[in-house]
Amino acid sequence: MKKSTIYFILLCVMVTWGMNVIATKVLVANFLPTTMTAFRIFTAGICVFIILFSLKKVRMLTKKEWVYVCLGALFNVVGHHYFLSIGLKNTSATNGGLILGMGPLLSTILAIIFLRSAVTVSKMVGVFFGLLGVYFIVLKGANGWNGVSFGDLYMFISILSQAISFIMIKKVSNTLDPRLMTGFMLIIGSICLFMISLFTEPNGLASMAKGSFSVWLIFFSSAIIATALGHMAYNYAVGKIGVTEAAIFINLNPFFALVGAVLFLGETIVLSQDTGFVFIIVGILLGSGALEEFIRKMKRNPLKLASKMDKGM
Repeated sequence: MKKSTIYFILLCVMVTWGMNVIATKVLVANFLPTTMTAFRIFTAGICVFIILFSLKKVRMLTKKEWVYVCLGALFNVVGHHYFLSIGLKNTSATNGGLILGMGPLLSTILAIIFLRSAVTVSKMVGVFFGLLGVYFIVLKGANGWNGVSFGDLYMFISILSQAISFIMIKKVSNTLDPRLMTGFMLIIGSICLFMISLFTEPNGLASMAKGSFSVWLIFFSSAIIATALGHMAYNYAVGKIGVTEAAIFINLNPFFALVGAVLFLGETIVLSQDTGFVFIIVGILLGSGALEEFIRKMKRNPLKLASKMDKGM
């Protein structure tokens, strides 16, 4: 498959993930968040396994792999999606999308701490710009600390949980197909979320019976397209072009969330949010090492890179 095709796939994934923030915002306004999330994630897990069975990629796991799958389910599914759903119920989709854009930056920080990733000046500057971006989005845009909502805090915990899960996935990715790990995490995590909902949302199942046709259409689109197919397509792209190159596209996630919030929810974007968005993008490019990798490629083979750019034009 050509790189241009893979890039197009990644672009489509980022569109669906950005719009999924808007979809989740709509869903939590119509259903109780934890119950809805449990059913949405379970639906996605079933879809993943249907695809994996057709590809003959399903196998039993070793004890070590089960440990990492369970830890991944705890952070990537239970922690991430639980706080995502209740966070979006208590903050705007605009703020939510921008805070989620910190994912690559937090992953870089955790990789330095737990995976002993190399510490460079570029990464430290990236971390600084990323935190500065959060200040402009959440604090300055909300009239200081008094304006910070619990929803913003929940969104940050959500993306932090997901970043922690990437460390788990990285540790076991040499022996376990990330797509199969994703399927097991979705099923296990959704069951855990449903158990939580039985205690925190006694009327959760009753709320699921009240959705309109359009709301259920959004529900299945979110589960199948964004969560199931989106994650599988992204993992496929990572296998073809590498983690660093694929991660650059994640920077587009908050952009599409912002566009969706304006187009479908009628939210407005203020100057402080624009400023914060720019700082986060700069922070991600520096902190993730994407800019350094691009510069290294240019130094290694500038003529070949220039030739490719000319052909693209």
